[in-house]
Amino acid sequence: MKKFSTFVLTVVSIAVATPLCLSQSLPPVRQLGPVTAVSNDSLVAVSGIRALPNGRVLVNDIVGRRVLLLDSALTVVSVVADTTSATANAYGTRPGGLIAFRGDSTLFVDPASLSMLLIDPNGKLGRVMSGPRDMNFLIGGPFGTAGFDPSGKLVYRAPPNFAAFGGRSPGGNGTPPLPVIPDSAAIVRFDLATRKLDTVTYFKTPKVVMNVVRSPEGNVRVSAIVNPLPQGDDWALLPDGTIALVRTRDFHVDFLNPSGAITSAPKIPYSWERLTDSGKVAFIDSARVAIEKQRAAGFAAGLAGAGGPPGVRVTVTADGPPAGASRTPAPNTTTTVTTVGAGAPPAGAPQLPPLQLVSPTELPDYKPAFIPGSTRVDADGNLWIRTTQNVDGRPVYDVVDSKGVLIDRVQLPANRIIVGFGPGGIAYLAVRDGTVVHLERARIR
Repeated sequence: MKKFSTFVLTVVSIAVATPLCLSQSLPPVRQLGPVTAVSNDSLVAVSGIRALPNGRVLVNDIVGRRVLLLDSALTVVSVVADTTSATANAYGTRPGGLIAFRGDSTLFVDPASLSMLLIDPNGKLGRVMSGPRDMNFLIGGPFGTAGFDPSGKLVYRAPPNFAAFGGRSPGGNGTPPLPVIPDSAAIVRFDLATRKLDTVTYFKTPKVVMNVVRSPEGNVRVSAIVNPLPQGDDWALLPDGTIALVRTRDFHVDFLNPSGAITSAPKIPYSWERLTDSGKVAFIDSARVAIEKQRAAGFAAGLAGAGGPPGVRVTVTADGPPAGASRTPAPNTTTTVTTVGAGAPPAGAPQLPPLQLVSPTELPDYKPAFIPGSTRVDADGNLWIRTTQNVDGRPVYDVVDSKGVLIDRVQLPANRIIVGFGPGGIAYLAVRDGTVVHLERARIR
């Protein structure tokens, strides 16, 4: 009996001590350093920046379809590319991207023309270069930030290989079959001179489920069923050409150096958050409202930025159950396009497709530590991983060094995300204020 009591006491002691040890091993959450400049021009959505000498910065307004050159005070110096007559250089009809090139030059990726335009440090467009076929995967965002390694090869995430990893799902009710989207993707190196493409490695990507609906009129609509907690690895290219693979399963980093050797770092200490059945339902409910609001803001801004019909207002309504009632099913959240003023769009104006979310039962039992596309690399080669952990309603960035060791935890002010870094301990932030965005420069410390 004494031995059993001792065993129970030991188990209880370990259970109590484990979270304490974890909290002691985690660096304290600190706030980002002071903001030193704010842009004076309203943007629509910033997907990436390119820091230049003397504090200047190129900004890719991916929804407004503009590339701007800002000075050290974040005042617009020139419009590098646009969709209006403000410049002779057209942005293109599809979202583009910025990639740091040799020295202080930058490449603007234009998937619409399958080309890359060279931008010099003064914001002037130069020669046009031919890029790989997979131009859509060079614009950044959820695909990761493409870049050049020290040998001059372009490193980026390739599109899914449907032929190698899947077939086609059967259609039904007169709908066509869809390709089965694989749950992995390749990271490749592309030689601009020889046009040779080499596969470096594969990593896990979130599961994507497509839905096909045929209307009574015979029209077919294909849409993705959104998972607000996608589980997939992330990746980033370090300055020395090493590829960092951030693993979602147990939150650690594998480093693949240019010679092909892989080094696995220890697990990153993290306070995992368990999702109960009721917690999953509540998460889907709140995610639905949040995503609809983001879609509405982006849709309205996109119409304006793309020169769409004037007088467009997008509103979101969320009709939930009475207070105290069950949260199942999720609230009836809809996005509606209405018009105001004399310049109302005609009948048939663009409308947002219905939002479809996965069932609460399809969410994981534990929140993933991060969402794919959340990793950035600072000027010192450290990984900044935006985690799903919230403190006072604001996300926390885990800062991991080139050895895979957690060295810092940083929290940004509200409604901000990191969109890039500059030398000398500088971070650039996109600040969402309603339907507009501003750029801020802040000290890391």
